[in-house]
Parts: sequence; C-alpha cells; structure tokens
Amino acid sequence: MGNSDSKMNFRKAVIQLTTKTQPVEATDDVFWDQFWADSATSVQDVFALVPAAEIRAVREESPSNLATLCYKAVERLVQAADSGCPSEKERQVALNCVRLLTRVLPYIFEDPDWRGFFWSTGDEGDEDGARALAESLLLAIADLLFCPDFTVPSNKSSSSDTAEHIQSIDSCEYIWGRGWGSLKPRPSTTFMTSTGKRAWTELLKLLLTCFSEAMYLPPSSDPSSYNPWVSFFCSADNRHALPLFTSLLNVVCAYDPVGYGFPYNHLLFSDYREQLVQHAVQILIVSLEHEGGATAGHSPDPSDSPTALDEQESVGPDNLFVNYLSRIHREEDLCFILKGLARLLSNPLTQTYLPNSTKKIQFHQELLVLFWKLCDFNKKFLFFVLKSSDVLDILVPILYYLNDARADQSRLGQVHIGVFILLLLSGSGISGCV
Repeated sequence: MGNSDSKMNFRKAVIQLTTKTQPVEATDDVFWDQFWADSATSVQDVFALVPAAEIRAVREESPSNLATLCYKAVERLVQAADSGCPSEKERQVALNCVRLLTRVLPYIFEDPDWRGFFWSTGDEGDEDGARALAESLLLAIADLLFCPDFTVPSNKSSSSDTAEHIQSIDSCEYIWGRGWGSLKPRPSTTFMTSTGKRAWTELLKLLLTCFSEAMYLPPSSDPSSYNPWVSFFCSADNRHALPLFTSLLNVVCAYDPVGYGFPYNHLLFSDYREQLVQHAVQILIVSLEHEGGATAGHSPDPSDSPTALDEQESVGPDNLFVNYLSRIHREEDLCFILKGLARLLSNPLTQTYLPNSTKKIQFHQELLVLFWKLCDFNKKFLFFVLKSSDVLDILVPILYYLNDARADQSRLGQVHIGVFILLLLSGSGISGCV
C-alpha cells in the first residue's frame, strides 16, 4: 500500500510540473522534493510515470521548469556525494535523482537548443571559475561510485564516516574485486552482491546516458571533435579516474558466470553482476573511443615498478583511461585480462538460441570491441596474446561468431569486428604462434 501511495505522489508531482505555466522558484523545496525526497520509486517506475511526451511538453512550454528540475536534481546528487549518504533516506534520495536524470537527459540532448545547457555555469552572478553543471554531475557520480556503505562496503568498523572523510577518501582502497591494480581480496558480503552492485549499476546507467549525447549530434567530418562528457570524466579533474578504470576492468575480467560445474546466469536467478559487467564494458568502450592527448599503443619501460602505475607521469593530459590501459605490462595482469575476456566469450549460455539472445549478441560484440581496443592501445598485450597458449580461447569463439553471423544482416557489426581482429592478429604474426 505504501509503495502504491509513493507512486501516486510521484505521478502527481509530474502532472503538476507539466501543467504549470509559470516558472517554479528554485527555492520552493516543498515542490521539488516531491520528485526525490518524498517517494521510493524504482527505475522502471520512473520510466513508466514520466512519459516521453510530457518531458517534451515541459521542454517546449515550460523550459525554465525543466531547467530547474535538472539543476535541483544535480544539486541533490552533489549534496549526497558531499555528505557520503550516511542514512538510508539520503541513499534513496540519491537513487531517485539518478533515475530521474537518466530519464530526462536524452530529451535534453535531442533538442539542438538545449545541448549546451549542461555546460553552462548557472546564474550570471556565479563567480568566475564556477563548474559547469555537467562537470558537477560527473564528479558527483564518480564520488558516489566509491561511497562507503552505499556503493562499496566501508573499510571502517564504524559507519560514522564524516563528510570530511568522504572528500579525502583514497578510492584506490575501494577498488572492486581482486585483479589488476588490486591484489587484496575484497569483502565477499551480501552488501557486495546486492545493494552495492545495484547502486553501481544505476550510476553507470546515468554515466552512459551522459556519454550518449554524441548519438544526438549530426555526423562530423572534423577528426578533432570529441565528446566533452567523456573528455572531462577521463581527465585529471576526476580524482577517481585510476580506481574507476581499474574497477571497471576488474569487474569485467573477474566475472565468472560458471557455477557448480555448469554455466548459469539469468536462466536460474537474478544476477546483478551480469548487468554490472555489461555496463562496465560499455563504459570502457565509450571512454576509450576518445583518445585525447594519450599516445595509442604506448608501452611502459620494462624497468617500471609494477606497483607504481599511479605514481607515473601521464603521457597526455586528456584521456587517462587510455593512458592507464596502455601502461599495463605485468605478465600476470595481461594473463588475467586475456583469460577473463576469453571466459566470457566462450560462455555457452551466450549462444544465439537462448533467451535474451539479442542482448547476448550485442554483449559479445562489445567484448570484441574491448579486446580490439586493448590490442590497439597496448602492444604488450597484443604480443602477449600472440605468444600465449590461450590464444585459441580467443580465436575459437571469434571464428564461431563469424560462421554463425555470416548470413545475418543484423549482425554485420559483429562480423566486421571479428574480421578486424583476425586481420590484426594474423598481420602481427599469429600464423607462427598457432
């Protein structure tokens, strides 16, 4: 009953917003809190209760109200990141803001007159150097992805983390999972497998939505054009860039969908890890697409300390994700990545005849694109693949997908990336390794 009342109140707030012809003051917290503080909605509820037609209607007829809604939602996310979400109420508010922004952002991007909105700094009276709304949103997302007791378990025995502690937190201590850059085992608790991963998944969905602005832009012939959302998120302005890249890569490569001697996933139970891995792969691909000032294919000197990646000087100022990927060089790390990708590509439950097959085909294609990026930006990884005894674990599924998709026009992208990878490996000397 309480959940129904919550949905009804949220829907009433949406109707009020769409019917108001006069601007609502940003200081009217009673009105704006209806969208996040007074409801406990799921992401499915938000998408159902906020129709696309009504978002467009507000955008056209009451643009100031839509602008204020976005400002207030970002403001509450920034407050949540600053406070560290110490209570369940504040976590729910943060998630409600995340879901609402995920719903609204595409309708901001599709209108040419609104595309610069998130890169404004707000009121004209703002002081010089004020952050753009997009920058504040991206930094809040990054902070919340490493928020103790919200998205990661706290390293402290007490949950009395203060705001000062949250802002000075060393997020490298909260890297998700053992793997590259994190040799310490992470706590295997109910929190890690449900609450934390659910919040991570929703935050990554919002991040992908932010990055999707490029989908709404006309094709550009300018090779220097870039996605400002990706550029900022992967720059030195994001203090969590290294642990974020490490966490995303480890989440993908450490995921093992094989259980008690046989494969399993959504067919047997709801597994948040599967969604998390899919979003992590997508974030990595989009982030690595923008090279910025990093040098593609850069390999560190073998004499570099294997544990001092975060202490090394960045090659270029722009895309730290490309920089970090190009510096992976320890054999155990390269083996971890190769085995992880091969395991996911070879998972029998991802064949085309199983339920949810369209998403599985897309996921395999995204894995192949990630593998391509690894080989392109890190020549040490490419050479490791060529000399590895596990190279067939990559080749066999690629050949299977090529054969299976050869007559399916809808899978042309998978055929293309598979052929590109085979050409890359054969041109680099795979014939002498097999």
